[in-house]
Amino acid sequence: MNRASADRSRTVAIGAAASRPCTLVVCRGCCCGDPRKYPDDDHAWQLERLRAGAEASGGRFVVRTVDCLGPCDQANVVVVQPSGDARRRGARAIWIGFAMGDDCTEELVSWASAGGPGIAEPPVALELQFVRPPREARARTRR
Repeated sequence: MNRASADRSRTVAIGAAASRPCTLVVCRGCCCGDPRKYPDDDHAWQLERLRAGAEASGGRFVVRTVDCLGPCDQANVVVVQPSGDARRRGARAIWIGFAMGDDCTEELVSWASAGGPGIAEPPVALELQFVRPPREARARTRR
């Protein structure tokens, strides 16, 4: 690959990140979304509802699933990543622990539809579920 085409490919990647919408990263690994751990919660419904909300948002947010985000003692975990625009303005990802139940799910959909971190204020009840990312939690205990 010559230098000009390498530069163009980097520009495309940066451009794609710049227009990225708010993203809900939903843990569905060893503990999160596991009906054996939380049998009273409808984990499949939650994921369906989040995906339906993303579809109805007209592209304002998307949903991804991952195997494991790490803080299993705070399952279910959802990371709300800011849009590219919000990230350029300094917004950072917000980790939500114990993200279960109808109310929490609807608050996630509502916040992400409104733009998520750096664009819209989170619902107050959802703020009570903010948790430290695993890396920050480990660094804090080492001090």
